[in-house]
Amino acid sequence: MATTTDSASTERTPPSGGAGAGRRWAMLAVSTLAQTASAVALHGPAFLIPVLHGREGLSLATAGLVSAAPMAGVLLSLVAWGLVVDRRGERLVLGCGLAATAIAALLAASARGPVGWGLWLFVAGAAAASANAASGRVVVGWFPAHRRGLAMGIRQMAQPLGVAVAAVTMAVLAEQHGVRVALLVPAVAAALACVAVVTVVRDPPRPARTVEATRSPYRSDRTLARIHGVSMLLVVPQFLVWTYSLAWLVTDRAWSAASAGTLVAVTQVCGAVGRIAVGHLSDRVGSRMRPLRWVAAAVVATMVLLGVAAHEEWAVAVLLLVVASTVTVADNGLAFTAVAERAGPFWSGRALGVQNTGQFLAAAAVPPVAGALVAWTGYAVTFASASAFALAALPLVPVRAESAPRRRSP
Repeated sequence: MATTTDSASTERTPPSGGAGAGRRWAMLAVSTLAQTASAVALHGPAFLIPVLHGREGLSLATAGLVSAAPMAGVLLSLVAWGLVVDRRGERLVLGCGLAATAIAALLAASARGPVGWGLWLFVAGAAAASANAASGRVVVGWFPAHRRGLAMGIRQMAQPLGVAVAAVTMAVLAEQHGVRVALLVPAVAAALACVAVVTVVRDPPRPARTVEATRSPYRSDRTLARIHGVSMLLVVPQFLVWTYSLAWLVTDRAWSAASAGTLVAVTQVCGAVGRIAVGHLSDRVGSRMRPLRWVAAAVVATMVLLGVAAHEEWAVAVLLLVVASTVTVADNGLAFTAVAERAGPFWSGRALGVQNTGQFLAAAAVPPVAGALVAWTGYAVTFASASAFALAALPLVPVRAESAPRRRSP
């Protein structure tokens, strides 16, 4: 980036290694597909909450716990997958992880009851974490610094797109045919992505190993830790909106599951476009952290307004839900890119694993805790309370530290 003193940040030529521009964009497309399949497996179960609660007889908190099982699996595997990425490469991790995700999701579809669903969704989440650890490294490794913000913004749109796919498929299938049929969606998505990865993806080139290059970036630099902390705080409003927007529309606004799922899908497309725009903006302004601070401020304002509108039952509350779904996801690509650039090519896999572990640690707590809070105070107060997390993140964004020398970019 232009704000750093590292020469790697201002390189104007693509990385070497025998891949032309067309091949790099193809790998970006497949990496995005892999991350989309992972997002379906991780976040799709949230759209089963109305059926788990209304038809299967689970309490709202228990249904939220089942939906959080994939994220709990992620927590135990992200750093391990990142270590394998650093040692063995991205293609192997993506191929094996997506295959295991497809198998675990298929077993979840054949399970009976919340224990079986939770167990196999936990395994599916642990396997799907491979895409979080490796697909971003493919993008950062193959694209030069002045295009990484845009490229990573495209890759990061996979998460809201995965949520959109789950919203228009799993929610409707669960309502019409039951939970077991709905759980076939992540199995099919992961299997298709696995085939694409094996066909297209190649490991990006890495420089020679040196003592300096392989030294831990966490020893003398708190910048990475601050980015991790900011991301953990900002993920709370993001996952609150993702997890309970459909349930709010169905229960409080009396929408059908199909209509609510369609709106959620639209909001996720808006979020995907927003990630691309913010990533491109970071390339233009030569900074990842300044746009990240702008996004955090927007989240504070939006969640407060959404809470007020939901409490007053204003029609504009639905529009504010769309805005909230857009701005709460905009930070991920900025933080993800900054972590990979700061950590360097021999630590970025583990650093990205730590980054996502922190996010999913916070995210895994959101469904059950927010479910209990909704039952106690209602959706309006729950939405507004999420603004406190974004407000706490504002002073932690390391804008000044961004201009300090960092490790060589991947």
